[in-house]
Amino acid sequence: MGRQIAVFGTGYLGATHAACMAELGHEVIGVDIDEGKLAKLAAGELPFYEPGLPEVLRRNIDAGRLRFTTSYAEAADFADVHFVAVGTPQKQGELAADLRYVDAVIETLTPLIERPTVIFGKSTVPAGTAARLGARARQLAPTDAHVELAWNPEFLREGFAVKDTLHPDRIVLGIDHGRSTMAEDAARDIYKTLLDEGIPFIVTDLATAELVKTSANAFLATKISFINAIAEICEATGADVSLLADAIGHDARIGRRFLNAGIGFGGGCLPKDIRAFIAMAGELGAGQAFALLREVDSINMRRRNKMVELAREAAGGSFVGTRIAVLGAAFKPDSDDVRDSPALNIAGQIQLQGAAVSVYDPQAMENARQLFPTLRYAPDVLAACAGADVIMILTEWKQFISLSPAELATTVRQQIVIDGRNCLDAAVWRNAGWNYRGIGKP
Repeated sequence: MGRQIAVFGTGYLGATHAACMAELGHEVIGVDIDEGKLAKLAAGELPFYEPGLPEVLRRNIDAGRLRFTTSYAEAADFADVHFVAVGTPQKQGELAADLRYVDAVIETLTPLIERPTVIFGKSTVPAGTAARLGARARQLAPTDAHVELAWNPEFLREGFAVKDTLHPDRIVLGIDHGRSTMAEDAARDIYKTLLDEGIPFIVTDLATAELVKTSANAFLATKISFINAIAEICEATGADVSLLADAIGHDARIGRRFLNAGIGFGGGCLPKDIRAFIAMAGELGAGQAFALLREVDSINMRRRNKMVELAREAAGGSFVGTRIAVLGAAFKPDSDDVRDSPALNIAGQIQLQGAAVSVYDPQAMENARQLFPTLRYAPDVLAACAGADVIMILTEWKQFISLSPAELATTVRQQIVIDGRNCLDAAVWRNAGWNYRGIGKP
């Protein structure tokens, strides 16, 4: 028998979680203040691109297990389990996370609760937030309502969000150990199908659960920045960073994933989370963690400038009067997310330095246009590359990896390709007469 669940926030995390909880057989209500977004979702349309999610969304709306509302009162009346899945963006002009949306959910929801209820936080927050919100929820709840707050961090990868929700690597639950087992019992009930699959279920204190997501992201970011630092050494010595990554990646302690040199990481999570972690480490006086993570972030940002320099050199020393084709705007393939996208940042920098820049991406054009309206956006790859002096591959979409060097040669002005993701077969391009330049390669 399914539970009655409310999910607050219907952005990327919230919409995915609501649809997937309904897929597990629960009755779910999605709550948001944006009526336009809710109307779209209720019609089975997503305001973002995520493979496989539209089908899950529509199936559960049609089955009557999933609906949407702007009413907190309706959600409080309907559900006894609430998930907080609102955004925690980087504060304007600061490194720290902005927690106002998380706070607003607790402030608005808890006075309306009239029965024993569990609130699960899913948003990524600094350690100490859950304890503070739990105390605030108990303060605001009517005296006869028993409210328990727990933290259940998300580990979604864009492009794999449905799989990561329904078949995650692990489920982490942070609980207030001094209280009842209500939150743990509810989580075991909600995720029963997943637990029956043998997915690890890790129960921790609140602070540990809050730190799991940011620690995981900080490690992945460190791995990417590490291989990018090694790429610079490879360039200075004539070594090949891809072969080097293959060789060290066979060591089970290291692993090959996330050891891809290139233009660095971006998106709505890694940069924001690592900066919030830096801010938290600074506030706590954890100096060495602070220094390490700052260097990880600065190595990552330097990759963008390095890429601009590489393109300028390829264009003959100046961008003035040159045409640059940028293939890729999303921060990664199978996504339309352009938040902190290195590809768009590089395109923007090159344009500011005098080049005519033409951008194409299979999914992210609309979002890119909103963020960088002054760039030229082409309807397809060939239009983007027409008359180009340099082609730059900055997001490793499958259709870019399988491009025909011979076909592209007929449309460009100069046969120069910069592979910012080391995703092309260098030999194939060079044999077709192209000047191929990769990252950390001879």
